[in-house]
Amino acid sequence: MEPAAIGIGFLLDFVIGDPESWWHPVRGIGWLIGRLEHLLRKWFPENPAGELAAGGILAVSVLAVTGGTTVGILFVAGWLHPGLRFLILCVMSWQVLAARSLKTESMKVYQALIKNDVERARGAVSRIVGRDTRPLSEEGIIKAAVETVAENASDGVIAPLFYLLLLGPVGGWMYKAVNTMDSMVGYQNQRYQYLGRIPARLDDLANLLPARLTAFLLIVAAWLLPGFDGRGAWRIWRRDRYCHKSPNSAQGEAACAGALGVQLAGPAWYFGVLVEKPMIGDAARNVEKEDIVRVNRLMMAGAWMAVAAGIMIRGFFPF
Repeated sequence: MEPAAIGIGFLLDFVIGDPESWWHPVRGIGWLIGRLEHLLRKWFPENPAGELAAGGILAVSVLAVTGGTTVGILFVAGWLHPGLRFLILCVMSWQVLAARSLKTESMKVYQALIKNDVERARGAVSRIVGRDTRPLSEEGIIKAAVETVAENASDGVIAPLFYLLLLGPVGGWMYKAVNTMDSMVGYQNQRYQYLGRIPARLDDLANLLPARLTAFLLIVAAWLLPGFDGRGAWRIWRRDRYCHKSPNSAQGEAACAGALGVQLAGPAWYFGVLVEKPMIGDAARNVEKEDIVRVNRLMMAGAWMAVAAGIMIRGFFPF
């Protein structure tokens, strides 16, 4: 039942995505994280040991509430009617995935750029990146959009799909909780240096395998799709996959940089501070607006391959 629900959920995400006017469970997880952070900062001393302990309790609490809520909803739905449980499985699978929304948001940047509206493009890219966007040139805006799709191909698509297929909706939503914690408190700055350390390390651990699966899928897609360099994707991935402080973030970026034949990453501004980051890929050519379209094609191809392969594996080897 679960593989079929996951497949339907993937199709729902592909067709509908995440309409902004609809409430999404991630908002609830985000509210919980913010509320717990506020309380834990009151209860624990403002020193490294106290903030580390608070971060550990935050991580455990958010995972427990997310996992427990998911189990509870599915249990009650199954008790009421098996058909209701299957419907909720489909909806949970749909909402944990973000391929369509990732494409939609990044294409807003492209649509602004083809109208030569750089200010609008800067505003659009600010919705999907964590860096400061005011200093970005048109080239920087394009790079930021391409990098976001490349990196979030794992966080928003392949990783939640991996945990859905492995552990069902409970696994998928617990992964989503980990990822949301990292995006909210996993920064390496003064405020979150200690409180965010355990959530950030948990995110690194959860993404170790999915990030590499993502790179593999993107490389295969680059070999199969016209207009991409599969050999380059493999070469740059092998060379530059660790050109990032995170052990996972450069995996997809390196594969995409090689597939497109462009150079990504480099220095970026965060909270008013210029952070030096290594380059990823070779500048065989300058990035261009169409690279946003191309990286989305690559991401969607990888997502389709992942869901097809995952459902077949679950069908042949049920667990």
